[in-house]
Amino acid sequence: MTAPVLHAGSVAQESERRRSIAVISHPDAGKSTLTEALALHAHAIESAGAVHGKGDRAGTVSDWMEVEQKRGISITSAALQFAYGDHIVNLVDTPGHADFSEDTYRVLTAVDAAVMLLDAAKGLEPQTLKLFDVCRRRGVPVITFVNKWDRPGREVLDLCDELEQRIGLRPAPVTWPIGVAGQFAGLLDPTDGTVRTYQRAPGGAAVAVETVLDADEAARELGDEYVAAHEEAQLLEPVDREAFRRGESTPLMFGAALSNIGVKQLLDVVIDLAPSALPRPDESGEDRPVDTPFSGFVFKMQAGMDKQHRDHVAFIRVCSGVFERGMVVTHARTKRPFATKYALSVFGRERSTVERAYPGDVVGLVNASSLAVGDTIYDPSGKHVSYPPMPAFAPEHFAVGRAKDPGRSKQFRKGIGQLQQEGVVQVLISEARGDANPVLAAVGPLQFEVAAFRMEHEFSAPMHLDTMGFSLARQVAPDDLPVVARYPGIEIVRRADGVILALLRDIWHARSFERAHPDVPLTSLEASDD
Repeated sequence: MTAPVLHAGSVAQESERRRSIAVISHPDAGKSTLTEALALHAHAIESAGAVHGKGDRAGTVSDWMEVEQKRGISITSAALQFAYGDHIVNLVDTPGHADFSEDTYRVLTAVDAAVMLLDAAKGLEPQTLKLFDVCRRRGVPVITFVNKWDRPGREVLDLCDELEQRIGLRPAPVTWPIGVAGQFAGLLDPTDGTVRTYQRAPGGAAVAVETVLDADEAARELGDEYVAAHEEAQLLEPVDREAFRRGESTPLMFGAALSNIGVKQLLDVVIDLAPSALPRPDESGEDRPVDTPFSGFVFKMQAGMDKQHRDHVAFIRVCSGVFERGMVVTHARTKRPFATKYALSVFGRERSTVERAYPGDVVGLVNASSLAVGDTIYDPSGKHVSYPPMPAFAPEHFAVGRAKDPGRSKQFRKGIGQLQQEGVVQVLISEARGDANPVLAAVGPLQFEVAAFRMEHEFSAPMHLDTMGFSLARQVAPDDLPVVARYPGIEIVRRADGVILALLRDIWHARSFERAHPDVPLTSLEASDD
């Protein structure tokens, strides 16, 4: 795979060429399929793996982990960078399952816009609502793509009403379907009345052939369906760039990712409307201009991308300046120098060396064992900078991990440490159990399944997981530890950052403690992305 050609223009010019977007949705709405369709239309791949692989999705570019291919779901975000015209698109496909929300939330700190994918038959679903709420709080503007319009689904105006009533976004149609869901005849452009009809490629593995009809031709060929679609589209406001970027409206599009229908228009809208890299606020709240010396932050750690070398990659969002391979940067947390000899442009699991990157780009740093999710790196020739920490999440599921083979305790500890560094699970140490039996904490139980799979297949250290009867974690002040530790049913653990946590059965257990000890606070670990 050849990396996109990066022009040697000024930082401001190069950052203007970048578009960094995430694809978000509820599970099974078609995120990975849409990601591939976008890459296919940009000529970054020759055929769509999700379709080409038929039922097993083994060919999917973004779902490259073995456990993803076996389960048929995305469990980790995947970065894809490709050229489209004179622009560079940094596209991140995210997990849809609620159990992997942490990965998705971190990705949303690293992009400038999001494509919200809706299933034509289901509309807004619970996980979609949660992710949109994160976009709104982070000021990430949202483009809406209604997928699977070639299958039976809901009324188009009902979906528009739902967007406005449930999440307060005014839909602004960029394309509009002709024909109800499942009886799809083409896509109308409301601005000029032209219509695109499609001839699907066999199996959907290639770009669908488009035919463009002008308004008069469309009216003659499609008759009443064309008139009805045109009238419906005129009921809504046209696209307003500023309202979109303020998070008040959403460009609305329709299509079918599996058949590669409506995808080129989506790419064009991303280029036309999504913001380029802008100054980002540092931890003090001060905006750091894009043309200041290099800085960036780690939004994801991933291991197992190269089975031969067992390396792990730190994904960096470039925020300012020019990143150049081989430059020595400062690690903000430790103040130590960090060499960037092995820098990659990533396309799913495929990789190629990147020599230079600009604001908005995603760069993979190989064997970055000293970095962790949320860390900032910067060019020491400029002033110190540290970007805000990653969102913190309150775990709701807990299990004790034990090595099945005591003779592989070294591999077990190494694997657990790496899973913690990547943010796959939180690792807590109980004084009663010791670090040989760490407590794994997760937002959802599927995280445990992924952790166990990777421990066995990547680290050759199979483990037992013994589920614990806790569903709450509360922070404890050091001075209050003796009182909390004596209370029945509570287990005391420590996080890697030294924070003391009390594990409790449920909210009733917590309230019972509060009644018994009203002067001893147990602080909630609320999810925070501020």
